[in-house]
Amino acid sequence: MKTAQIDESRAQLFIAERKYAEAESVAGRAVKTFQKSGHQFFLAEALTTHGIALGRLGNTERAQFTLQNAIEVAHQAGSLNRAGIAALTLIEEIHDLSADMMSGAYEQAVEWLKEAQSYGLLLRFKAAGSRLAARLRTDTKTSPTETLLKRKKCKEELLQIEEERIRKALAETNGSVTHAAPLIGVTYPGLIYIIKSRHPHLLDERNPVRQRRRK
Repeated sequence: MKTAQIDESRAQLFIAERKYAEAESVAGRAVKTFQKSGHQFFLAEALTTHGIALGRLGNTERAQFTLQNAIEVAHQAGSLNRAGIAALTLIEEIHDLSADMMSGAYEQAVEWLKEAQSYGLLLRFKAAGSRLAARLRTDTKTSPTETLLKRKKCKEELLQIEEERIRKALAETNGSVTHAAPLIGVTYPGLIYIIKSRHPHLLDERNPVRQRRRK
């Protein structure tokens, strides 16, 4: 039974490696095409995809260089959203980044993506923040006090991003939580829970709940 499980795991690993190898090849060709055409926006996206594929194939050094290049290209092109995604991807895909480099990428991503509405993106930020906190704990150059302060700052930044997205969604829907929830990517009960538990002051910005008349 164990032998069968090992063989199945090896087969899945082989399939995954082939998948990433194909993705790396396609993304690599796309990078060359957009480099020649001068389409910087598409080049930044292709570089990000190429960096992910390289990282998952174990080419960490090339992956890091490619993702940093994606950040620079997107930033120079004025596409801060793409630059932020590339910075966030750098944290997600390159596991041996130094604490300083990871902190820098995280701060850039927070700044460039502060207007984004996707709740899925916020979940990515939370995962990246946890990874950053773990890196800070293992970094011998960072004192315990500095680690706590940076972790606190990450948490505060995440809450601020979350609050801004909810506030903007409520403003766009005239205070309707029902209509704001899908804009953020959560359910109505989920948004109510988030507001009450983490941003109770936003309760004043939603429409009052209408009581149903009894027949």
